[in-house]
Amino acid sequence: MSIAYQDNLTRRAALKGLLGLAGAAVLFGLPRAAGAAEATQETLDALANAQAEYDAVQAQLNEIASQFQALSVQQEQTLSQIEDVQLQIDDTQSQIDTKQKELEEKQSQLAERVTESYKKGGNDALSLLLSSESFDELLSGIYYVDKVNAADRATIDDINQIQAELERQKSDLEQQKSELETLREQQSQQLQSMQAKQNEVQETLNGLSGEVQQLMAQRDAEILAAAQAEAAAEEEARRQAAQNSGGGGGGYIPEVGSGQDYNAATAAQKRVVNACYATPSPGANYCAAWVSRVFQRAGIGYIGGNANDMYARYCTYSSKSQLQVGMIVAVSTYSKNYAGRIWGHVGIYIGDNRIMENIGYINTNNLDSWCSYYGDTVTPRWGWARGVNLAAQ
Repeated sequence: MSIAYQDNLTRRAALKGLLGLAGAAVLFGLPRAAGAAEATQETLDALANAQAEYDAVQAQLNEIASQFQALSVQQEQTLSQIEDVQLQIDDTQSQIDTKQKELEEKQSQLAERVTESYKKGGNDALSLLLSSESFDELLSGIYYVDKVNAADRATIDDINQIQAELERQKSDLEQQKSELETLREQQSQQLQSMQAKQNEVQETLNGLSGEVQQLMAQRDAEILAAAQAEAAAEEEARRQAAQNSGGGGGGYIPEVGSGQDYNAATAAQKRVVNACYATPSPGANYCAAWVSRVFQRAGIGYIGGNANDMYARYCTYSSKSQLQVGMIVAVSTYSKNYAGRIWGHVGIYIGDNRIMENIGYINTNNLDSWCSYYGDTVTPRWGWARGVNLAAQ
């Protein structure tokens, strides 16, 4: 390398020339290639400066990710409260529906009595007096009329009590709805705070120099490769376990408490599953983009947003009894890496306790394993994307 070339060597050119040899050593502490010892001091200084810039940015990203993760935990707590209140509202509504049926039955009985009395015509007391052939018969008739009137009064009392109970439960329901709206307002404020943090992260990323972005890209590629190898090993181990247990020939049998079977899905739900297999990966860290493209391909429409956005907007359930084919399954944050802490992860439930996801390639995973891996910070939740109930189509 000539002195003139060394004098004209820019910081960017130096990094580009040395990144392939020294990047791994700087980031991961790997042995430096032999040729790196021949680099000029200017090149080494440029790389050191880039590493210092990278370290500063990474520290900032870690701090933002920690704050974002804390907000996500608060949001998950709010969602849990909303889910609990909604279950109470549903239970109250069920009781109201039952009471309404009882009220209608009582009203029908009373109406039949009034109609029958009208058809007989005249005043009951006068009619009894004129129609009685003896005093004993008159007394017997009066006793009967009193009993009928008492029954009618009891029916009316029952109706009044039912109406009062309905009014009380309606009042409770309205109060619960008010509390639910308050919780949703809190959620909205939390989302705004999260969005501000997202924008802050994006501005930080956009402000990085090209050299640091290259360093980060190389680091992310290493992480992705390791994750892919781990996922492939886990999937192979699961297949081997299924074969050893005799389940290899008959397909995967979901455990007790798993979500809806694929065979029980509607045509609309199966369209989403088919689209999962037909939609290629848009690349690493684009799990939400893949989900949006799947639903667009299935004719449902493009969802948009990140995984944490989908979690907040659509994922309202946490019980497997409510998990159905074609629902999105998401977490708003998880602790495995800074991207996961900020944006979370999302996939699509395809039935039989399985979920499909984009992790740089399209992966099919056991739902329980997925929840165990990604649910280390908030509760994994599921729901209908865009609020479209595919099971009803």
